[in-house]
Amino acid sequence: MFRPMYDWVLRMAHHRHALRSLALVSFAESSFFPVPPDVMLLPMVLARREHAYRIAAVCTIASILGGIFGYAIGYYLMESVGQWLVQLYHMESKIEALRHGYDQYGAAIILVKGLTPIPFKLVTIASGLFHFNFPLFILLATITRAARFFLIAALLKRFGEPVQAFIEKRLNLFAWGFLILLVGGFAAVAML
Repeated sequence: MFRPMYDWVLRMAHHRHALRSLALVSFAESSFFPVPPDVMLLPMVLARREHAYRIAAVCTIASILGGIFGYAIGYYLMESVGQWLVQLYHMESKIEALRHGYDQYGAAIILVKGLTPIPFKLVTIASGLFHFNFPLFILLATITRAARFFLIAALLKRFGEPVQAFIEKRLNLFAWGFLILLVGGFAAVAML
């Protein structure tokens, strides 16, 4: 079921606009788009292991820039766009609890959530909404997103061939597992 999509993404990894597409997805995921850049990052690194760190750098920089945009949504546009996103994710009743959590553990929230399948856009928008220290937000977003994307790139660069063979042999299992993690991230946010 997932094989044609996987093969297409591997082919697209060699396309001249592949890095731009990855940057666009990474930027959007950090501010408004529900699909994480890992969907493109993993196959792109597997297809072009010699460029693993360059691919991770593009993904990281775009994610940070998207995070700044997400922060701006929370900070400046909460009454319009931000409110729509809060309603989309059914977070209306949880805003005050999140505010309290940010007051006490804002830095830890940004660092931990940036590594997990929980949608990073929720962290960036919340950081702006609660007026989290902006330079510190950028520093923490850089640390957590770079750690996530460069770790993936380093592991795939080092162990790419056996990992790729392992994944391809069990592609449906991995694809379903990824979808479950993605949905689980959204569900975890909804249950906060």
